[in-house]
Amino acid sequence: MPFAAQRIGLTGGIGSGKSTVGRLLVARGALLVDADAIARQVTAPGGAAIHEILRRFGSAAITADGAMDRDRMRQLAFNDPTVKQQLEAIIHPLVSQETLRQYEQAVRAGSSCIVFDIPLLVESGRWRQQLDRVLVVDCSEATQIARVVAREKGRSGWTRDVVEKIIAAQASRAQRLAAADICLYNDNLSLEALGLQVTQLARRFGL
Repeated sequence: MPFAAQRIGLTGGIGSGKSTVGRLLVARGALLVDADAIARQVTAPGGAAIHEILRRFGSAAITADGAMDRDRMRQLAFNDPTVKQQLEAIIHPLVSQETLRQYEQAVRAGSSCIVFDIPLLVESGRWRQQLDRVLVVDCSEATQIARVVAREKGRSGWTRDVVEKIIAAQASRAQRLAAADICLYNDNLSLEALGLQVTQLARRFGL
Protein backbone atom coordinates (compact mmCIF):
# COMPACT_ATOMS: atom_id res chain seq x y z
CA MET A 1 0.00 0.00 0.00
CA PRO A 2 1.32 3.49 -0.83
CA PHE A 3 0.86 4.78 2.73
CA ALA A 4 -1.10 4.08 5.86
CA ALA A 5 -4.39 5.92 5.89
CA GLN A 6 -5.85 6.92 9.24
CA ARG A 7 -8.48 4.33 10.22
CA ILE A 8 -11.42 5.62 12.28
CA GLY A 9 -14.00 3.22 13.67
CA LEU A 10 -17.44 4.82 13.94
CA THR A 11 -20.08 3.16 16.10
CA GLY A 12 -23.12 3.84 18.25
CA GLY A 13 -26.40 2.28 19.23
CA ILE A 14 -29.44 2.25 16.99
CA GLY A 15 -30.91 5.75 16.78
CA SER A 16 -27.75 7.43 18.06
CA GLY A 17 -27.17 9.41 14.86
CA LYS A 18 -24.10 7.40 13.88
CA SER A 19 -25.04 7.25 10.20
CA THR A 20 -25.64 11.01 10.12
CA VAL A 21 -22.19 11.60 11.62
CA GLY A 22 -20.73 9.30 8.96
CA ARG A 23 -22.36 11.32 6.18
CA LEU A 24 -21.12 14.57 7.71
CA LEU A 25 -17.56 13.22 7.85
CA VAL A 26 -17.79 12.19 4.19
CA ALA A 27 -18.90 15.74 3.34
CA ARG A 28 -15.70 16.93 5.03
CA GLY A 29 -13.43 14.65 3.02
CA ALA A 30 -13.44 11.25 4.72
CA LEU A 31 -13.96 7.99 2.84
CA LEU A 32 -16.73 5.86 4.39
CA VAL A 33 -16.78 2.07 4.49
CA ASP A 34 -20.28 1.16 5.71
CA ALA A 35 -20.46 -2.35 7.19
CA ASP A 36 -24.25 -2.26 7.50
CA ALA A 37 -24.64 -1.22 3.85
CA ILE A 38 -22.36 -4.10 2.86
CA ALA A 39 -24.46 -6.50 4.96
CA ARG A 40 -27.58 -5.29 3.14
CA GLN A 41 -25.77 -5.73 -0.17
CA VAL A 42 -24.82 -9.37 0.47
CA THR A 43 -28.38 -10.18 1.61
CA ALA A 44 -30.07 -8.37 -1.30
CA PRO A 45 -31.45 -10.31 -4.30
CA GLY A 46 -28.51 -12.12 -5.88
CA GLY A 47 -26.26 -11.24 -2.92
CA ALA A 48 -23.38 -13.45 -1.92
CA ALA A 49 -25.11 -14.66 1.27
CA ILE A 50 -28.48 -15.61 -0.23
CA HIS A 51 -27.64 -19.15 -1.36
CA GLU A 52 -26.32 -20.17 2.06
CA ILE A 53 -29.18 -18.45 3.93
CA LEU A 54 -31.66 -20.35 1.75
CA ARG A 55 -29.83 -23.63 2.36
CA ARG A 56 -29.58 -23.09 6.12
CA PHE A 57 -32.96 -21.54 6.92
CA GLY A 58 -35.21 -22.49 4.02
CA SER A 59 -37.39 -20.51 1.63
CA ALA A 60 -39.26 -18.80 4.49
CA ALA A 61 -36.10 -16.76 5.11
CA ILE A 62 -36.23 -15.25 1.59
CA THR A 63 -38.70 -12.66 0.33
CA ALA A 64 -40.58 -12.91 -2.97
CA ASP A 65 -37.98 -10.74 -4.70
CA GLY A 66 -35.09 -12.95 -3.56
CA ALA A 67 -33.69 -10.91 -0.65
CA MET A 68 -33.24 -12.11 2.90
CA ASP A 69 -36.39 -11.40 4.91
CA ARG A 70 -34.72 -9.08 7.42
CA ASP A 71 -37.71 -8.68 9.72
CA ARG A 72 -38.32 -12.44 9.91
CA MET A 73 -34.66 -13.26 10.52
CA ARG A 74 -34.35 -10.50 13.11
CA GLN A 75 -37.31 -11.96 15.01
CA LEU A 76 -35.89 -15.49 14.80
CA ALA A 77 -32.49 -14.24 16.02
CA PHE A 78 -34.12 -12.45 18.97
CA ASN A 79 -35.84 -15.65 20.02
CA ASP A 80 -32.99 -18.10 19.37
CA PRO A 81 -29.30 -17.23 19.94
CA THR A 82 -28.32 -20.20 17.75
CA VAL A 83 -30.05 -18.62 14.76
CA LYS A 84 -28.19 -15.38 15.43
CA GLN A 85 -24.86 -17.21 15.53
CA GLN A 86 -25.60 -19.16 12.36
CA LEU A 87 -26.67 -16.03 10.49
CA GLU A 88 -23.61 -14.08 11.62
CA ALA A 89 -21.37 -16.99 10.55
CA ILE A 90 -22.76 -16.58 7.02
CA ILE A 91 -22.83 -12.79 6.75
CA HIS A 92 -19.86 -11.53 8.78
CA PRO A 93 -17.05 -13.16 6.73
CA LEU A 94 -18.56 -11.72 3.55
CA VAL A 95 -18.81 -8.27 5.14
CA SER A 96 -15.19 -8.49 6.33
CA GLN A 97 -14.01 -9.48 2.87
CA GLU A 98 -15.79 -6.59 1.16
CA THR A 99 -14.73 -4.14 3.90
CA LEU A 100 -11.09 -5.04 3.30
CA ARG A 101 -11.53 -4.69 -0.46
CA GLN A 102 -13.05 -1.20 -0.09
CA TYR A 103 -10.33 -0.18 2.37
CA GLU A 104 -7.51 -1.27 0.05
CA GLN A 105 -9.20 0.47 -2.87
CA ALA A 106 -9.50 3.69 -0.84
CA VAL A 107 -5.82 3.56 0.16
CA ARG A 108 -4.75 3.02 -3.44
CA ALA A 109 -6.90 6.01 -4.42
CA GLY A 110 -5.01 8.17 -1.89
CA SER A 111 -7.61 8.55 0.89
CA SER A 112 -5.93 9.85 4.04
CA CYS A 113 -8.84 9.19 6.43
CA ILE A 114 -11.07 6.14 6.16
CA VAL A 115 -14.10 5.87 8.43
CA PHE A 116 -15.45 2.38 9.13
CA ASP A 117 -19.13 2.61 10.09
CA ILE A 118 -19.53 -0.55 12.19
CA PRO A 119 -22.74 -0.92 14.22
CA LEU A 120 -21.39 -3.97 16.09
CA LEU A 121 -17.82 -2.75 16.53
CA VAL A 122 -17.80 -3.34 20.29
CA GLU A 123 -19.73 -6.60 20.11
CA SER A 124 -17.45 -8.17 17.50
CA GLY A 125 -14.31 -7.91 19.63
CA ARG A 126 -12.08 -8.13 16.57
CA TRP A 127 -12.20 -4.62 15.17
CA ARG A 128 -10.40 -2.62 17.83
CA GLN A 129 -6.88 -3.75 16.94
CA GLN A 130 -7.49 -2.88 13.28
CA LEU A 131 -8.32 0.77 13.98
CA ASP A 132 -6.38 3.87 14.98
CA ARG A 133 -9.27 5.48 16.87
CA VAL A 134 -12.82 4.60 17.84
CA LEU A 135 -15.45 7.34 17.63
CA VAL A 136 -18.64 6.55 19.57
CA VAL A 137 -21.83 8.52 18.93
CA ASP A 138 -23.80 8.44 22.17
CA CYS A 139 -27.22 9.50 23.38
CA SER A 140 -29.76 8.47 26.00
CA GLU A 141 -31.82 5.31 25.52
CA ALA A 142 -35.00 7.41 25.58
CA THR A 143 -33.67 9.43 22.65
CA GLN A 144 -32.71 6.26 20.77
CA ILE A 145 -36.22 4.86 21.13
CA ALA A 146 -37.95 8.10 20.14
CA ARG A 147 -35.76 8.54 17.04
CA VAL A 148 -36.17 4.98 15.79
CA VAL A 149 -39.93 4.84 16.34
CA ALA A 150 -40.30 8.17 14.50
CA ARG A 151 -37.97 7.04 11.69
CA GLU A 152 -39.68 3.70 11.16
CA LYS A 153 -43.24 5.03 11.33
CA GLY A 154 -44.93 4.16 8.05
CA ARG A 155 -42.05 1.85 7.05
CA SER A 156 -41.41 -1.21 9.20
CA GLY A 157 -43.77 0.07 11.87
CA TRP A 158 -41.48 -0.96 14.71
CA THR A 159 -43.05 -0.55 18.12
CA ARG A 160 -41.30 0.69 21.22
CA ASP A 161 -41.06 -2.93 22.40
CA VAL A 162 -39.21 -4.00 19.23
CA VAL A 163 -36.75 -1.09 19.52
CA GLU A 164 -36.11 -1.90 23.19
CA LYS A 165 -35.31 -5.50 22.22
CA ILE A 166 -32.84 -4.31 19.57
CA ILE A 167 -31.15 -2.01 22.10
CA ALA A 168 -30.97 -4.84 24.64
CA ALA A 169 -29.30 -7.08 22.04
CA GLN A 170 -26.58 -4.48 21.35
CA ALA A 171 -23.63 -3.54 23.54
CA SER A 172 -24.60 -1.30 26.45
CA ARG A 173 -23.80 2.42 26.49
CA ALA A 174 -21.17 1.73 29.16
CA GLN A 175 -19.48 -0.91 27.00
CA ARG A 176 -19.38 1.39 23.97
CA LEU A 177 -18.07 4.33 25.99
CA ALA A 178 -15.37 2.11 27.50
CA ALA A 179 -14.21 1.30 23.96
CA ALA A 180 -14.23 4.94 22.81
CA ASP A 181 -11.22 7.08 22.07
CA ILE A 182 -13.58 9.94 21.20
CA CYS A 183 -17.23 10.36 22.22
CA LEU A 184 -19.71 12.62 20.46
CA TYR A 185 -22.79 13.13 22.65
CA ASN A 186 -25.70 13.57 20.26
CA ASP A 187 -28.69 14.27 22.46
CA ASN A 188 -30.93 17.28 21.76
CA LEU A 189 -28.49 18.59 19.16
CA SER A 190 -29.75 20.33 16.04
CA LEU A 191 -28.27 19.14 12.74
CA GLU A 192 -26.37 22.42 12.57
CA ALA A 193 -24.87 21.93 16.05
CA LEU A 194 -23.97 18.34 15.23
CA GLY A 195 -22.31 19.54 12.04
CA LEU A 196 -20.15 21.99 13.99
CA GLN A 197 -18.97 19.19 16.29
CA VAL A 198 -18.19 16.97 13.30
CA THR A 199 -16.23 19.81 11.69
CA GLN A 200 -14.06 20.00 14.81
CA LEU A 201 -13.52 16.24 14.70
CA ALA A 202 -12.68 16.37 11.01
CA ARG A 203 -9.89 18.84 11.77
CA ARG A 204 -8.51 16.43 14.39
CA PHE A 205 -8.55 13.73 11.71
CA GLY A 206 -6.58 15.95 9.32
CA LEU A 207 -9.51 16.68 7.01
